[in-house]
Amino acid sequence: MPRRARHYLPNQPYHIVQRGNNREPCFVEPENYQFYLGLWQELSLKFGVAVHAYCLMTNHVHFLVTAKTTDSISLVMKQVGSRYAQYFNKKYGRTGPLWEGRHKSSLIQAEKYLLTCYRYIELNPVRANMVASPEEYKWTSYHANAWGDMSGWLLPHEEYNRLGRDTQERCFFYRELFRCQVGSDDLHRIRKAAHYCQPIGDDCFAQKISQKYGITLGQMARGRPRKLSGIEIG
Repeated sequence: MPRRARHYLPNQPYHIVQRGNNREPCFVEPENYQFYLGLWQELSLKFGVAVHAYCLMTNHVHFLVTAKTTDSISLVMKQVGSRYAQYFNKKYGRTGPLWEGRHKSSLIQAEKYLLTCYRYIELNPVRANMVASPEEYKWTSYHANAWGDMSGWLLPHEEYNRLGRDTQERCFFYRELFRCQVGSDDLHRIRKAAHYCQPIGDDCFAQKISQKYGITLGQMARGRPRKLSGIEIG
């Protein structure tokens, strides 16, 4: 029986995570990263998904996005994942699934957690000890958000735009945010939310969404109640 398509709230930001099957590499050379980002550029514009931040690690990806319609994100993830898997399998003579099941997603309370999610995503290579600073890693949106080169397809979220009056000022204050690592409580909150596809927000956020869209959200991803086994760092 086919799985029902996921439906997302329009004009609300989401943290999207997709991992390689059996934690195996999805990217092994620069051409792979370029091809994957090319698909995102094409299909996010086609289906109305605004991409605010991203990070491509060797065996998983993170995206921070806002969609125009309820099925925009699902359409992008389906087509990007399928076309990239076909490309990757053909290029390296492999068979079988490239991705570990369906992608994970977390609805974000923008005014409280969006900029933290920006930092969480773009600091992934630093936390993984691949680089000493986010500037040193090529396959993230940090260069665009920190220095103003949006490359024609990345779109800043309104919370990002509130950092300053113009591009230069916004970029300066954005770089200032990276003077500190993401705190342990926020790390746990974001990882838990991604792992269980929970929203990140407070009770007022849940009530507001419920009233506006007539739905009941799952449990909010809160602080650090106990250690969760099986949640991969990333």
